[in-house]
Amino acid sequence: MPAQDGLTFECDKLIRFHHCDPAGIVFYPQYFVLFNELVEDWFNQALGIDFADFHVNQHLGVPMGSVECRFVSPSKVGEMLRLSLRVERIGTSSMKFAVQAQAGGQLRVEAKLTVVLACMKTHRAVPITGELRDKFSAYLIGPATLTE
Repeated sequence: MPAQDGLTFECDKLIRFHHCDPAGIVFYPQYFVLFNELVEDWFNQALGIDFADFHVNQHLGVPMGSVECRFVSPSKVGEMLRLSLRVERIGTSSMKFAVQAQAGGQLRVEAKLTVVLACMKTHRAVPITGELRDKFSAYLIGPATLTE
């Protein structure tokens, strides 16, 4: 199957005082909060899926199963980070995202996030099918393959 050039979702996040440690730089666990906000924004703004409704009424969620992260350069209070998300892989019930954060064109952090589509009632993985798979696939990098 030929390679696809999937879409990239981007959003800006202001680094606030509460993101930072006493040195005025982002305290690294705060990046994980920003990554979660990025995924929620992707659902709401790009996919047209109300993230709150997805959880509360549809009883579905996308918890992180694993995270690989590389901290390249510190981010400071008052800076605007441009976060980006692309889908590297869509499996039966999980996806792998490539995430980056930049400020002023400089890479600050990059991560690989594996999220699982899960039923919020049973806390078990469920298959990614139909319209949901189609929406996620628009952001897929490279060959459109099913993996797990």
